[in-house]
Amino acid sequence: MVDLATTDNVTSRDWPLDIYKALKAAGVSQVCYVPDAGHSRLIHLSHGDSAIKTTVLTTEEEGVALCAGAWLGGNRAVLLMQSSGVGNCVNMLSLPASCRLPFLTFVTMRGEWAEFNPWQVPMGKATPEALEIMGVTVLRLERPEDAEEVTSAAASLAFDSDQQIAVLISQRMIGRKKWTETK
Repeated sequence: MVDLATTDNVTSRDWPLDIYKALKAAGVSQVCYVPDAGHSRLIHLSHGDSAIKTTVLTTEEEGVALCAGAWLGGNRAVLLMQSSGVGNCVNMLSLPASCRLPFLTFVTMRGEWAEFNPWQVPMGKATPEALEIMGVTVLRLERPEDAEEVTSAAASLAFDSDQQIAVLISQRMIGRKKWTETK
């Protein structure tokens, strides 16, 4: 069996916990995601919180619709995805832009620093521009110590100003990935 392992973690700082705390402070009550190793700690924290409803998606664009529905129902939601999933969302991103609904997503980047899988590189390069073309403001999270501040700013922009915001989490923060054999 082959498994994807993460190595070379750049820091021991628990930046997913910082993101979680900032999302809680911003009143986020729903988290939706397509399973992703880069978001695993944040997903685990969300599942462990009875005040947060978590939804596993079959495809990322469902998350855009879920976030819109959550807002219309009086809740705040975030979408967690990997950069490879951004391409799946392009058409659906017209929903929050056209309806002036807040939208907040956290995107773990692939195809950047120390990428081993050439299939990840094209969408990794295209992610920021694809989001911006659809009217989404892109913020970068490059340093673990900035996670709470960037998350708080992104949540304010999204939920207080009805903006569409994507926080791109640097691949370097997640760590080097490689295929490993498991028994």
